[in-house]
Amino acid sequence: MQSDNSPPSDYLERILKARVYDVAQESSLEIAPNLSARLDNTLLLKREDMQSVFSFKLRGAYNKMAQLAPDLLVKGVIAASAGNHAQGVALSASQLGTKAIIVMPVTTPMVKVNAVKMRGGEVVLYGDTYDDAYAHARQLEKEKGLTFIHPFDDPDVIAGQGTIGMEILRQYQKPIHAIFVAIGGGGLISGVAAYVKRLRPEIKIIGVEPVDSDGMRQSLQAGHRVRLEQVGLFADGVAVREVGAETFRLCQQYVDEIILVDTDDTCAAIKDVFEDTRSILEPAGALAIAGAKAYVDREGITGQTLVAIACGANMNFDRLRFVAERAELGEHREAIFAVTIPEQAGSLRKFCELLGKRNLTEFSYRIADQAIAHIFIGVQILNRTDAANLSKNFGENNFTAIELTDDELTKLHLRHMVGGRSPLADHELLYRFEFPERPGALMKFVGSMSPNWNISLFHYRNNGADYGRIVVGVQVPPLEMKEWQAFLDTLGYRYWDESQNPAYKLFLG
Repeated sequence: MQSDNSPPSDYLERILKARVYDVAQESSLEIAPNLSARLDNTLLLKREDMQSVFSFKLRGAYNKMAQLAPDLLVKGVIAASAGNHAQGVALSASQLGTKAIIVMPVTTPMVKVNAVKMRGGEVVLYGDTYDDAYAHARQLEKEKGLTFIHPFDDPDVIAGQGTIGMEILRQYQKPIHAIFVAIGGGGLISGVAAYVKRLRPEIKIIGVEPVDSDGMRQSLQAGHRVRLEQVGLFADGVAVREVGAETFRLCQQYVDEIILVDTDDTCAAIKDVFEDTRSILEPAGALAIAGAKAYVDREGITGQTLVAIACGANMNFDRLRFVAERAELGEHREAIFAVTIPEQAGSLRKFCELLGKRNLTEFSYRIADQAIAHIFIGVQILNRTDAANLSKNFGENNFTAIELTDDELTKLHLRHMVGGRSPLADHELLYRFEFPERPGALMKFVGSMSPNWNISLFHYRNNGADYGRIVVGVQVPPLEMKEWQAFLDTLGYRYWDESQNPAYKLFLG
């Protein structure tokens, strides 16, 4: 039947009557054991990433379309989306025996375009942004007599998403301190909050947004909807410039607070969920987990039960390297330093001794000055205090250190750009080495070298593999080549001479 036009005041009834289970499953609510132990609270994950489209979005899309009058449904539907909503609409249309046109920005990754096509949707690529695609979809809606399926600002869509809240309360009937929900346009949190607050008003409903896509937080603070000039694209599933009118009204009424998290926090949460479930969430899908961690850290609570909705797993594979690199920073397990040491024999060994038994994650150096050397390092730490103590230790030994852990330019670019040619690198040999990745292996290499041989270039990056790999530039006078070869033979590590490598000669030699 078609939706009535009465004010959507009673979402409890709408959610109870919502038609979602023709396409959606009741997703599991399961404990995250490792993360719960670390947080000293019970963290339950609502596994919406396990839906057939790897996202909660099919619930709202199907409920909206299932409520349409037959004469409207037969004409077909249209939507604008760059991802999960598109797949939900396409799958729902296929289930209901109608056609679906999905307008997607031309910048949409092909993996998402193909996923929509595989589920029977007709894809129209238009514009560079979601706003361009949205405007074109509304134009096609009028021209073709289709029904537009909004991704979030529709009572039936909101009610479909609200069935997640219904399931949570049915699956866990003991006390719950808070439920954490990612916010894009606000459809998911509005539906969950509208249901939970009617039945269990003592449960906190806490929204989570990226620091660079906080449209709902700004809107609630201003008392009216705020349109963002720009939105961050890392968590593209919540990259919405303006939240919905109805979702804003419901959030004003039911949401207790909104927590902001950054990219590093999100990457750390993706890793946390992987370690507990062996599933990889997309950035938007991990926001709720990142928010729960931030909340526990801020409030210092223990022994409570928290629920976080893992709302999506449509991860682009090519993002995984970035996520892995930033996760350690988000967990405060890695610190980045630029350290200045005297350019003289023995300085590098002394520097390594100051690092103690800490594992290095990165080590980059290129000779550039006769008096001082600048070293770029990443080092595993226990916490922020450990990083501060290490920095203090450098200073007490006359090594100037600048911590760059929170510097975005460094994390995104500079850590990959250390190097260049040097007029001081006379008689330089370039070698690659491979060694078992275990504590002390890197220090063994440095300690076994002759003090007469100056290291003019050094790069190491821990890639989480069984073997570590380094590249080293060493200034070996021609008359000492026999001694150098003897050193290589007794070192016990695999090595490759790259001194004639054309890339080395072009950029470094």
